[in-house]
Amino acid sequence: MAAEAHPSTQPCRLVVLVSGSGSNLQSFIDACRDPSYPCTVAAVISNKAGVRALERARLAGIAAEVLDHQSFANREAFDAELARRIDAHAPDLVILAGFMRILTPGFVRHYAGRLLNIHPSLLPLYPGLHTHQRALAAGDAEHGATVHFVTEDLDGGPAIVQARVAVLPGDTPETLAARVLEREHLIYPLAARLYAEGRLCLRGDQATLDGSPLPVHGMPLDA
Repeated sequence: MAAEAHPSTQPCRLVVLVSGSGSNLQSFIDACRDPSYPCTVAAVISNKAGVRALERARLAGIAAEVLDHQSFANREAFDAELARRIDAHAPDLVILAGFMRILTPGFVRHYAGRLLNIHPSLLPLYPGLHTHQRALAAGDAEHGATVHFVTEDLDGGPAIVQARVAVLPGDTPETLAARVLEREHLIYPLAARLYAEGRLCLRGDQATLDGSPLPVHGMPLDA
């Protein structure tokens, strides 16, 4: 079953889910200042109070709220309320921007084809945590980040766009992470733009761009 691409006649409404500093959220806020950017951030929801991402949203005049996962008996109850809060903002696309929760299958299915995540590795390499340390330990020459559709397979959804950086002599996890993060700030707003323009969609388990299947690693940033 194909998830319909977003029509380009109206701005694509984004709801951004956060848990931390919100640097990727800021990349969307900055992109939306350009009148030609076809998206608008309708709301920001955090599962943690007091994080910088909430302040970024408020400074930009964006509705921001907290839904504490610790207040719920289980993941299913939290995700059900989270979906209710998200849907109150009528989103076209839901953006995971450092949202440190494993989502339930029911939540993922509810937003199938309109739920994006960014992961700090060249997926399918290094799903999960500590990706920079793992790339360095493996002696990789390149590292990077991937925007992908979210599916029930953790960090396993179809890739949309990837950005690569060289691993430099003397790199630490921190220096490598900083360079990868700079590229994240480019590719995440790009992926949302492609969706908003009606060019990107999910057909079954395949991401397509302009009607053609994307390769397993997605589109390279400089394509």
